[in-house]
Amino acid sequence: MKVIIFRLKNEEYGVEIDQVRSIERLSHITRIPNTADFVKGVINLRGIVTPIIDLRKRFHIDHVEDNDQTRVIIISVKDVEIGLIVDAANEVIEIQESKIEPPPKVIDSVEAEYIRGVIKVENRLLILLHLHKVLTIQEN
Repeated sequence: MKVIIFRLKNEEYGVEIDQVRSIERLSHITRIPNTADFVKGVINLRGIVTPIIDLRKRFHIDHVEDNDQTRVIIISVKDVEIGLIVDAANEVIEIQESKIEPPPKVIDSVEAEYIRGVIKVENRLLILLHLHKVLTIQEN
């Protein structure tokens, strides 16, 4: 399986490449009133209105100023395209399914639902996300 690795603050995360449509530079986002605070708004991506989610806010990670490395990963979940703002999209790696370890048992929160597993790559730990759950779990 191929995985796209991206960074949020100092942590690395991964999503399966078959869910990713493109990786874009951050562009103007039109805000939408009365949405969750992690929903930044929408962009016009090649003629398609695409909602944008700030994963830092979704995961309750401290704010980092956007810069030249900031990217929007356009993903497709259940035939809906959504953009995810990340601090950087670093690389694509290939892993074996057998290398995905379950999330640690000590994680007992709504956020644990976001995690499909943990991958050890050399001396790094990558958190593999369940995109469907990231996008559907309701905020408390």
